[in-house]
Amino acid sequence: MLKNKVAIITGGSKGIGYGIAQSCLAQGMKVAITSRSQEAADKAAQSLGDSDQVIGVASDVRKYEDEKRVVQTVLDKWEKVDAMIANAGVGHFAPIQEMTHDQWNDVIDINLTGVFNSTKASLEALKASQGYLITIASLAGTNFFAKGAAYNASKFGLVGFTQAVMLDVRQDGVKVTTIMPGSVASHFNNHQPSDADAWKIQPEDIGKLCVDLLTMPARSLPSKVEIRPTQPPVKK
Repeated sequence: MLKNKVAIITGGSKGIGYGIAQSCLAQGMKVAITSRSQEAADKAAQSLGDSDQVIGVASDVRKYEDEKRVVQTVLDKWEKVDAMIANAGVGHFAPIQEMTHDQWNDVIDINLTGVFNSTKASLEALKASQGYLITIASLAGTNFFAKGAAYNASKFGLVGFTQAVMLDVRQDGVKVTTIMPGSVASHFNNHQPSDADAWKIQPEDIGKLCVDLLTMPARSLPSKVEIRPTQPPVKK
C-alpha cells in the first residue's frame, strides 16, 4: 500500500525522525530526511539505504526558503510528495526568570514556526498527491510543567496549529494528524539513549504509528494521537 510513496521527514538524522524513516523505508517508501548539517543528513541516509530510496538534504526549518528547496529537491527526484512529517524540534528548559530571549526564540522558531514553514512549503505538493501532513508534538502540548515555559508554549501552539490546519485542508483531500508522545528514548535535549530507557517509547514505535496513520482508510482521520509509555517507573 505504501510502496513507492514519498515522505519528507524533518530532523530525520537521529532519534524519532530516524525511527520514522526506518519504518517508512521498511514499507517500500522513498524518504528524504533533513538536518541542518548536510554531513549529518548524508551519514544518516547512507546508513538507512541506497540513494534510490533515501536521500539526505540540509535544511534549517527556521528558514522558509530552505524548506521550499527541500520540497523542490524531492519533486525533482521523485516527482511527488505523499507525506510531510514535521519532526524537527528542540528544547531549552529553565525557570522563566533564567530563560534567555535566545532560548525562547530558538524553541519557538524551530518547534512552531519551523512546522509552519514545512507545512507551507509542502502544501501544494500534498494537495496534488492527496497526501498527509503529520506533526510531532508532545504530551507537553496539553500538560504544562515547571521550567517548560518555552517548550510548553511551542507544543501547545503546535497542537492548535495542526488541528486548525486539519480543518483548513481536509476538503482538499489532505489528511493532517498531530502525534503527541510522552517519554521517548531519543537524543532529544542532548540525551544519550541507553538500556535505562527500555521503559520509554522507542523511536521505531513512533515510526510504526506513522505507518499506521498512512495506511488508515481514506474515510477515517485520527486527527490527534496521544502515545505514552505503558509502564513508566513509579515515582517514590
